[in-house]
Amino acid sequence: MSKLRVNCFALSVDGFGAGPGQSADAPLGKGGMELAQWLYPTRTFQQSVLGKEGGTTGLDDDFAAQGMAGLGAWIMGRNMFGPLRGPWRDEEWKGWWGDNPPYHVPVFVLTHHPRPALEMEGGTVFHFVTEGIEAALAQARRAADGRDIRVGGGVATVRQYLEADLVDEMHLAFASVLLGRGEHLLAGIDLRARGFEVVERAASATALHIVLAKRP
Repeated sequence: MSKLRVNCFALSVDGFGAGPGQSADAPLGKGGMELAQWLYPTRTFQQSVLGKEGGTTGLDDDFAAQGMAGLGAWIMGRNMFGPLRGPWRDEEWKGWWGDNPPYHVPVFVLTHHPRPALEMEGGTVFHFVTEGIEAALAQARRAADGRDIRVGGGVATVRQYLEADLVDEMHLAFASVLLGRGEHLLAGIDLRARGFEVVERAASATALHIVLAKRP
């Protein structure tokens, strides 16, 4: 069966995945953009997200590339799709990524407010799921057709899947940053009790990469 993965999830040393005060101008909250400084220069990010040539190679890029490999679907929260809250005022907002998002597979967006599926260039289709996290996962598994599914975020969405014991593997990238406040990923979640163990660890100049997986 396909795995449900969390990849390239950037955290501060004190465990926050986003700072306070998220908005359209600060999608990761105050100080949040510092968390993923390891990712932005990589060849994988530059090419797959920005559509540019070049970018750095090495350990950080290896983890970024692994995070994009073998995927048949994504799941994300409404807040990751865009800054709008409540009922969709219109359907003009189509995400942060322009006409050709970096996903190239079906993406299932958790929301309380229905919206028709949104087909983009490059094979990305956003499906808006109002029935909850398990319904989104079931739809993603059908769409993935045996390939893995990645939970993209944000923090609240990943926490929901962890608390429901649905995540199989998780790559966390710790930046040398203290946020102090914001959205904490693991507060109150006992990963050991949920069967996780550290299976890989590696450090670059900009991040400590930790991979956790469920014990067989």
